[in-house]
Amino acid sequence: MYTPPAFAEDDHSSLIAMIRACRLAQFVTASTDGPIATALPMFIDEAEGEMGVLYGHVARANPHWQAPVRGNALVLFMGADAYISPSWYAAKAEHGKVVPTWNYEAVEARGPVEFFDDPDSLHAVVSRLTDLHESGRSSPWAVSDAPEAYIKAHMRGIVGLRIPVTALQGKRKMSQNRTQADRRGVSEGLAASDRPSDRNVAPLIPTD
Repeated sequence: MYTPPAFAEDDHSSLIAMIRACRLAQFVTASTDGPIATALPMFIDEAEGEMGVLYGHVARANPHWQAPVRGNALVLFMGADAYISPSWYAAKAEHGKVVPTWNYEAVEARGPVEFFDDPDSLHAVVSRLTDLHESGRSSPWAVSDAPEAYIKAHMRGIVGLRIPVTALQGKRKMSQNRTQADRRGVSEGLAASDRPSDRNVAPLIPTD
């Protein structure tokens, strides 16, 4: 991931927070036929390994897990993002030398991938993913709410994956390279947007 120094995010706790905030990741591996990608929810267990371990699962019918992997896997977590209009910059009125851009957060995690299908491990991964995404609901659903035989039948249709993280790289591009006046204009422009996703980016712009 191309990361100019102004946009580099090196704080480990911030990288983990960005991973946890991402609800859907892109799991990518290289094969003899080229790259293979699968979108799937994942979680990171910081208690395992030096940099944590990522877990998820794919459909057994998905050929991704059967393709021989060349090198490490790549998992891309995308955070908040928004289009930035040059009309928001104070510099537009000063000299007009401005162009559009895109602000975003992203984390790349790399490591060797291991696939597994033993029932106990799969049940643990499915339960943890479910609990993660059901948390905060007034009446959260749990895996145990469904008949045991039904869950076992569904787990036969998935394959788990485990990635011990060996490298993390983060990028937070939030107009840090612009003047304070430009950053304030961007924050105000995003805050006034009709898009909820734009309004979520507004407070991430450093305006002080």
